[in-house]
Amino acid sequence: MNVSELLRLLQTEQDETTARVDNLHEEIERLATALAEAEARLTELAATRKVIEGLTPPDYAPTSAETATVYQRIVTVFNEHPEKVLRVRDLHEHLGLPTDEPSINVTRSRLGRLVRQGFLEQPGRGQYQKRT
Repeated sequence: MNVSELLRLLQTEQDETTARVDNLHEEIERLATALAEAEARLTELAATRKVIEGLTPPDYAPTSAETATVYQRIVTVFNEHPEKVLRVRDLHEHLGLPTDEPSINVTRSRLGRLVRQGFLEQPGRGQYQKRT
């Protein structure tokens, strides 16, 4: 192989790589645009949810326990018994949820989130009550 053929092969590979880089840059731009649009939509949805939740009365009870999310079902129990202090296991029995330890731990996490969001308070360790 002589030098001129080697230079020609290098130029061909460089041209192909340059074209691939250009295509990748275009794809990155398309993806960045799509990401920005999706993030904007996500922000709009979060704001809409916040407005709707702000307009929903605190004692809102879903029409069907089957269609309600677990969070809605939990909040409904506390709304129905605002002065009652519940433990996780009692809540599970009330909702008909399994009382195995992994399920209990998931509910503990959910209750912790509801405490942080201000829906519930924790009057004692492992005890939860509707915030008054």
